[in-house]
Amino acid sequence: MIDVDDRKHSSVALRLMPAPELPEAESRLPTRWEAALFAGKAWCFRIRRWFHDDFGRRPVRLKREPLSARAPAMALSQSLLFPSDTPAERLLQAGKVQNLRVAARYLDGLVIPAGGLFSFWAQVPRPSRRLGFVQGRELREGCVIASVGGGLCQLSNALYDAALKAGCDIVERHAHSRRIEGSMAAQGRDATIFWNYVDLRFRPPADCQLQVALDRDDLKVTLRRHGSPAKTSAPVSRKTLPAGSDTDRPAANCETCGMVTCFRHEPAASRETATSTAWLVDGWWPEFDGYLRENAAPADWLFTPLDSRRLRIGPYRWSSGGFAEVRQAPWLVVSRSLRSRRLAAQGAQRQRALLQMDEALARHYARRLPFTATHLVISQALLPFLWRDGVLGGRSFDVLMTRLPLETLQTTLDRAAQAWPTSPTLADFRAEPALLAAERDALAAARYWITPHSKIARLAGARARKLDWHLPALTNRTTGDDTVFFPASTLGRKGAYELREVARDLDLTLALGGGILEGNEFWNDVRAGPAGSDALSTAKL
Repeated sequence: MIDVDDRKHSSVALRLMPAPELPEAESRLPTRWEAALFAGKAWCFRIRRWFHDDFGRRPVRLKREPLSARAPAMALSQSLLFPSDTPAERLLQAGKVQNLRVAARYLDGLVIPAGGLFSFWAQVPRPSRRLGFVQGRELREGCVIASVGGGLCQLSNALYDAALKAGCDIVERHAHSRRIEGSMAAQGRDATIFWNYVDLRFRPPADCQLQVALDRDDLKVTLRRHGSPAKTSAPVSRKTLPAGSDTDRPAANCETCGMVTCFRHEPAASRETATSTAWLVDGWWPEFDGYLRENAAPADWLFTPLDSRRLRIGPYRWSSGGFAEVRQAPWLVVSRSLRSRRLAAQGAQRQRALLQMDEALARHYARRLPFTATHLVISQALLPFLWRDGVLGGRSFDVLMTRLPLETLQTTLDRAAQAWPTSPTLADFRAEPALLAAERDALAAARYWITPHSKIARLAGARARKLDWHLPALTNRTTGDDTVFFPASTLGRKGAYELREVARDLDLTLALGGGILEGNEFWNDVRAGPAGSDALSTAKL
């Protein structure tokens, strides 16, 4: 994002076309010839930048490392993602947030050595739709217009602000010549960028690591100390563009300026005009399907492995009617079905494979998610992967909870493994700590936990949305029968050991709904056998 003019520029601030006085901007429309001239001059400056950097001064691409939460923060800059509630502005702001999400993937975790040069454009590639960038707000020639990659200046502003707070040597920085309401320009702490010749560059005084994160409402840029502090060479004094009279004038907004005959003007009706909710689901539960039917809106998108209700194949019977778009992943369904059949019925290898399949589905959905989806409803199995990849930044979201959180679940399994040390399954697998942390952080940021489970609802507290269980109608119930239906495989984590103790004490008969995976002799001293087709109608649950 940059605005440019033909006035004499410093060695740092490169500006091409004069920003008109406000009355003139209101009376004279920009022309296509001016836009073409701007593009031509921009390419001249890009070529100049390439030659300038090629003579031993090209910034290097920095390495990324996992972030350490214990590393002390040197500086923090925080700014609102959605400063305006105007419907037209909301769309461009949603595009800006998508651009920030994409750029954050290149910057989060970067390690900058003491005295090393950070360059924005050495780390972030040229914004393009192919890389996931979309139309956002860009300041050009005094107007805020829609442009692919627009809005990245909020990130460069935050980087500059954090660099100043951390005592970095600012090597290159460009100020805006117009002020965008709600930005840092009014404070003189802004740094505009425009690929690739208008850059932000600085050198930190100590080894540091960059953390870039988006939560539901804010962009947060943190410089954290990395390793031992080191001295740098004496700071080099560089010029930056001083704030002139133009800086104090608010920029005209392409959505609201009223100049509808401008060639840049794009009628709202020609593109998406509202934000929406996207439902990212996996395994079908009747309780969650009922919630979807009651709460989905016509503008919403549905992401499902397969539209089983329409295609009449597969177990994904989600109510897909009435959605603006329904997106599927049929090849992933086939792939994970074939892979699952080759795996053992139980064991660490199977659990790792199931997590890999969840990750693949989450990323498949993420690549097709519209940037206008500012609220998500997500199946729990997909949650940690979407969080870890930064897909949930700048969005609110609810979670369809199918099980306890991984940390709680694994703590429960640890206790059960101590109580039943002979079990071959209770301690055979534990998820990696990073995955547990990702789910924990995502659940903490979620708006609601949606579940029919009472225990999960109690963990959620005020954020719980408790659903009623969908129970099948039971007919021809045999009274006085002590048969109990166990509708699961015989696994320790399903409560098989506890049920066996109860069955022994109360002399119950068990109807088993799945395979025996704890050993063939597990039920030897209990009356237990495979459930028949009428198990639900004749047995106790």
